[in-house]
Amino acid sequence: MKHESFSVNRIEYLKKRRKNTVTVHVLRIGLLLLALSLWELLAQFNVIDSFITSSPSKIAVTVYKLFAEDSLAYHMGVTLYETMLGFLIAVALGYAVAIMLWWSDTLKRVLEPYIVVLNSLPKIALGPIIIIWCGSGTKAIIFMTVLVSVVVATITMLGGFLATDKNKVLLLRSMGATKVQIMTKLVVPSSVPTFISMLKISIGMAWIGSIMGEYLVSRAGLGYLIVYGGQVFKLDLVMAATVILCVLASLLYGAVALLERKIVK
Repeated sequence: MKHESFSVNRIEYLKKRRKNTVTVHVLRIGLLLLALSLWELLAQFNVIDSFITSSPSKIAVTVYKLFAEDSLAYHMGVTLYETMLGFLIAVALGYAVAIMLWWSDTLKRVLEPYIVVLNSLPKIALGPIIIIWCGSGTKAIIFMTVLVSVVVATITMLGGFLATDKNKVLLLRSMGATKVQIMTKLVVPSSVPTFISMLKISIGMAWIGSIMGEYLVSRAGLGYLIVYGGQVFKLDLVMAATVILCVLASLLYGAVALLERKIVK
């Protein structure tokens, strides 16, 4: 009887949880539709200047034109390539540097001030130097993406490594475990949640870096469309590229969140 009661209570709990999840999604979509509808109405009745603010209908028409001209996929592909490559390099490099800093306390104490300074430095200030080093092309944009992302990835992962339970570390040491064994058997597994958090942060920083780089030197990409649209006062193009950028960023963040759920399971 107790087992049956427990099962019924659990089923009721799961039903309530699913219902709450559905409610949240419906409210999210409803809020978005309400905002878009209000934006469109204000533009149609000239409460706001649609030349300056654009409108959902004009953005939709601009996206369709870009798609019909076969330029939308090209510009999206360029930005995705730059963002993903910079993201992967930054994650791998940040993880490796974090391991080295965890491994050597002396090295951590020596490099920590420089990492803090590099993290606080406005990366856009290095734009001219990056262009001279890498040229005015894709390499410069990827370099900017890595530069923006890698420091945050390093700091986040190092914090996760250092947060490992000290008592467990001492226990493994007392049992004769080497530093490699402590790293592989304890530190890395216990820092998986931090790794997922680092991926979520780094993917956002990678978008910032790639768009920042496209502002400076690009001849293609969503950042290029935004800059070009602003220069020729095609604000519909600016808003359309921004909306597409938001959609792509949300999809990549959703992919990381899906990975998190699979790892947690």
